[in-house]
Amino acid sequence: MLSALENELRDKVRESNAGKRNTESMWPVHQINWQRSRYVYDMYYTHHKISKKVYDYCIKNKLVDAALIAKWKKTGYERLCSTYVINSNNYKFGTTSICRVPLKDRSPEQLTAQDPTTGCRGCASGVGQPRNIFGNKYGQNLAAVQVAREKRMEELEQKRLREEEQEAERAASGGGGDGDSETDDDSDDDYGPTPSSGVWAGGSKLQEESERVAAGDDGEEDDTHEHQSKKLKTGE
Repeated sequence: MLSALENELRDKVRESNAGKRNTESMWPVHQINWQRSRYVYDMYYTHHKISKKVYDYCIKNKLVDAALIAKWKKTGYERLCSTYVINSNNYKFGTTSICRVPLKDRSPEQLTAQDPTTGCRGCASGVGQPRNIFGNKYGQNLAAVQVAREKRMEELEQKRLREEEQEAERAASGGGGDGDSETDDDSDDDYGPTPSSGVWAGGSKLQEESERVAAGDDGEEDDTHEHQSKKLKTGE
């Protein structure tokens, strides 16, 4: 996963900046850095899928942003998009980025505002913040997607074993008959093979499951943001 993210970052850096704002060309750098660091952080602290040794290795070899992870451990910074946005030296009047202002405290004109450097829509803590802070595939919680996928594959494997046992019992009793295929599934939403990093989860059920997994650590809903955005567009 980390190698795939590294390759994607390399490709993004090589892409042409034609038609982009100067600051927008740096968005993938900050966003992939966030997603890569968040993946390792959640796999260790939230889902306990990697060991302390692996986590320390990632920190030591700078595979993740140690400074950003350190901020996530502090109250109020659990969803911080980048350490750049909280450095008052980077903004006028000694303030921080607009993405650090909760949506409920913004004016109607600022509801859809993004940080010009990172493209973040809002990384402040609290209820009502956008779940996907970038609004694209780089804001997706890859650790939750992977955990949901592994859970789904485990369920399919258990179902296959049960079907094999039932088929064996029917054969032993001389029942015969055509049984259900071990690949049959009541769901029309197969999770398929593990996707490359940085892509959307794919199936709607996988996406919903990954969001439920992530909600155990991050319960903010995007409903408020979407409602406020629609209200702003309609002028109601």
